[in-house]
Amino acid sequence: METVRATVAQALVRFLIAQKVEIDGEIQPLFPGVFAIFGHGNVTCLGEALEPVQDVLPTWRGHNEQTMALAAIAFAKAKRRRQIMVATTSIGPGALNLVTAAGTALANRLPVLLLSGDTFANRVPDPVLQQVEHFGDPTISVNDAFKAVVRYWDRITRPEQLLHTLPHAVATLTDPADCGPVFIGLPQDVQGEAFDWPVRFFEERVHHIRRPAPDAEELARAAELIRAARRPLVIAGGGVRYSAAERELLEFATRHGIPVAETVAGKGSMPFDDPRNVGPIGVTGSSAANALAEDADVVIAVGTRLNDFVTGSWSVFGNEQLRIVGVNVARFDAEKHLAAPVVGDAAVALAELDRRLEGWKAPQDWLERAAAEVREWRAYTDEVTSPEYATPTGLPSYAQVIKVINDLTGPEDYAVAAAGGFPGELNKLWRSHAPGTFDCEYGFSCMGYEIGGAWGAAMAHSGGEVVSFCGDGSYLMTNSDVYSSVLSGHKMILVLCDNGGYAVIQRLQEFKGGVPFNNRYEEGTRRVTDFEVDFAAHAASMGAYVEKVETLEELAAAFERARGVDRTAVIVIRTDPYTWTGGDAWWDVGVPEVSEREEVRVAHAQHEAERKRQRLGV
Repeated sequence: METVRATVAQALVRFLIAQKVEIDGEIQPLFPGVFAIFGHGNVTCLGEALEPVQDVLPTWRGHNEQTMALAAIAFAKAKRRRQIMVATTSIGPGALNLVTAAGTALANRLPVLLLSGDTFANRVPDPVLQQVEHFGDPTISVNDAFKAVVRYWDRITRPEQLLHTLPHAVATLTDPADCGPVFIGLPQDVQGEAFDWPVRFFEERVHHIRRPAPDAEELARAAELIRAARRPLVIAGGGVRYSAAERELLEFATRHGIPVAETVAGKGSMPFDDPRNVGPIGVTGSSAANALAEDADVVIAVGTRLNDFVTGSWSVFGNEQLRIVGVNVARFDAEKHLAAPVVGDAAVALAELDRRLEGWKAPQDWLERAAAEVREWRAYTDEVTSPEYATPTGLPSYAQVIKVINDLTGPEDYAVAAAGGFPGELNKLWRSHAPGTFDCEYGFSCMGYEIGGAWGAAMAHSGGEVVSFCGDGSYLMTNSDVYSSVLSGHKMILVLCDNGGYAVIQRLQEFKGGVPFNNRYEEGTRRVTDFEVDFAAHAASMGAYVEKVETLEELAAAFERARGVDRTAVIVIRTDPYTWTGGDAWWDVGVPEVSEREEVRVAHAQHEAERKRQRLGV
């Protein structure tokens, strides 16, 4: 057997470079880049292996381990899971900073390869710098923390283990059903150990993302249920995007006259102005989609994991006879709530269901009802987004800011958002110009994704601007990738709305009877006016083009100027903390059963009354 001698780190890098993927008939790198923050646990060996190959596997320096991994995740989403980025850190705190990002990737079913240094496999120098010691188990390191938040985990303690682990890692990253984050721990001594590797291990391999076809019996059962429906509703999730099944979804809904609601991850699956698109569903949904869900007798859940924000904690479905058809490449998701599963690729499954339903259409009055609900919803959203809509403070609302930017963007632009108040407002109000151009991380609701994610999206996206909507709370948490994007040349336009703290959480706090507490800056021990954060000056100090505006007219003009600059731009605007768009479904959160506050007791009673609407798993 022909072999080549190389270290573990060198072999790992060489293997990654050899992995390719076919995308639309073109062969591209499966791993197009590495995000890295070097420390003593990865710089001398893995860093040494990465430096000579920057022309084929570029390394991008991060400034926060969590957010550089979030950038990697956003890159994968923008690429519809066809390409995968790598993130590497040293040991200890650097590694642990990746855990939140791993959770974000796992919740969203997105691929990322995480490589962190580890303590010495030989244990001779223990305890080493940044090592935590477990008195009863010396095999444990901080990297064991990843086991709860990754799809595949390993620690390489002998060189030849790579021959087994790396193919399995790639198989996990590229599998449409099991897709998720992979973690590999690399002990510092093992990284530098040499081994005689089979040359065959490094041969180029072209991966093809499989499209599993559903079982014929499952298709037959699903078609039977749909044919019997009088009020069917499709819920389009992120799986539609990852399958690139937008055309099949549109044809299916059009031919059979079925309204389509969208999840946050599935937003943009249907053209905004298609008469069958009833908008977002659930807690951050539209009154139109939620009203139809209340009466639907068959729900066709396509590529969605049906989380509580989609289902209103399983309260939006009011028909006791409701049946769910679960179309999903992952069996786990397809069978939720006793659904009739159709396990397979979304595009393939929709095409097959379309064929089996030939000649059948939903009753016309159901589609007419949907159209009426949508007209009412859009009239309401037109009202709350108009410049004339008055807010309690006189400051622009999130809704009005979104409308301004939405009107100035087009099908080549790409919107990014995450936790806080923006997901709800964007999900309700953003009118997607084209499929696959909206990324709101709400599977894990990870604050900080807005900036790191926009950096990764800018690497993946071409032809238009990447526009990120960010609140002041998220900016203060993780802002360093403004600098990363400036240095790397991957431009974003960051619309930074300052509403004085965690305003949307204060809304929930007060809605459930609580006293405003620990959320807005004005509740601090010092006067906020004496210690206001100058977001514009801060962003400018990191090299961004910056404008601070006050009015919607100024916002529009600043955005147009931001389009013309050659680097990341940040537009700062003060916004109203009290104005939120309606349409919400009920959401199950813990409300105190006993409290000295009358408001809390009333909220608990109301909450328990609403809880009676929940479906109990059937």
